[in-house]
Amino acid sequence: MKRWSDFAAERPEMAEAGRALLYQHTVGLGYLATIRKDGGPRLHPVCPILANGGLYVFIGNHSPKLHDLRRDARYALHAFPCVDVDDELAISGRALRIDDPDVDRIVYETYTATGAVSSNHTLFELSLERVLHAKYGARPSWPPVYTKWSASSDS
Repeated sequence: MKRWSDFAAERPEMAEAGRALLYQHTVGLGYLATIRKDGGPRLHPVCPILANGGLYVFIGNHSPKLHDLRRDARYALHAFPCVDVDDELAISGRALRIDDPDVDRIVYETYTATGAVSSNHTLFELSLERVLHAKYGARPSWPPVYTKWSASSDS
């Protein structure tokens, strides 16, 4: 698993396309999939944050997602859909709880600079195992051009 900065260094064009998809609405927006206690999927919107070389999310301290990630750190993140084109960004890996108050402050300052706020939260860094970007033409368009990256490959 690698950090966002590692991915961006290896695949800068793909990382920039991913950043654009995550931040298309000013604040980062995506859907975070976690694994419930019974093994089923749980999917909720979140506000991913690119800061400090990493990809982060604040999870509310009373959120079921917090319990999911503490029990099983695996996640999948998908950027919100675009209004004008069907481009996609999907990321999977493991969420790592961050207890460092300096990192929390840096990420929180980046987050609130977009106009968002959070309180009573736990910070996680989303390490990257796989990233998939799908680039579509004008609607209707099929198939997309897929670009893949894996932390375990020599991309």
